[in-house]
Amino acid sequence: MFLRRKHSQKDDSDQRDSKVSELRTAIGPLSGRSAKYCTDACLRRYLEARNWNVDKAKKMLEETLKWRLTYKPEEIRWHEVAHEGETGKVSRANFHDHQGRTVLIMRPGMQNTKSAENNIRHLVYLLENAIMNLAEGQEQMSWLIDFTGFSLNTSIPIKVARDIVYILQGHYPERLAVAFLCNPPKIFEAFYKAVKYFLDPKTAQKVKFVYPKNKDSMELMKSYFDVEDLPVEFGGNGTLKYDHEEFSRLMAEDDVKTAKFWGIDDKPYHIANGSGHSAAEL
Repeated sequence: MFLRRKHSQKDDSDQRDSKVSELRTAIGPLSGRSAKYCTDACLRRYLEARNWNVDKAKKMLEETLKWRLTYKPEEIRWHEVAHEGETGKVSRANFHDHQGRTVLIMRPGMQNTKSAENNIRHLVYLLENAIMNLAEGQEQMSWLIDFTGFSLNTSIPIKVARDIVYILQGHYPERLAVAFLCNPPKIFEAFYKAVKYFLDPKTAQKVKFVYPKNKDSMELMKSYFDVEDLPVEFGGNGTLKYDHEEFSRLMAEDDVKTAKFWGIDDKPYHIANGSGHSAAEL
């Protein structure tokens, strides 16, 4: 039985490798950033998202390549979106989960702007940054969403949420491992019901509602995170403190790495303070 299972796993692996090769042939020759983007791991994620259907994965990938060509997410720099991050509504955590995945912390109650386009651009920047900071061999990230201070005044419009879901599912397939929604208030339930309509079933399964005073919720959180790292807001012993100036410096350093990775000739942009303005501008 053990040998049969081992052979079965090898057959599955061989079949999937074959699908990757098939998809690569189907999309044809690529150059520049598109070629750099389409690694074997990337192709696997698109195939996984489309249940290993090569034709559907090809269509999805081609749409992403077109989107990246026009939106240019790899060219967004922190100083362009820093004003969106002043309250720390989305930031990269200084710890990882048990699998070594990058963790994004989201605090919708800290919403500070009204521009749908800038909100999305800010999130896309941090998605790209989280991916850039994934450990070698790691393809996914985890999200921690803290609903402290959330209200109808701070919630984003359904249309913006729909656009975010479309970008996440359509252009970052299989990047999300799990999303923990911590202590969401009753008013969020109606909002989530509307948003869930746009979620792919596989994505919806990754969304976990957790409550710090609930034993089962805390056991689930402990299975993903070290309690000492996990902020108090999520039932751990850590401290959730956002320093915009320090975070801006980290992002400016990462921007240099991003430019180097994509072969972009960026001019250095020095962050003088957390506002995202350069010394020259000040």
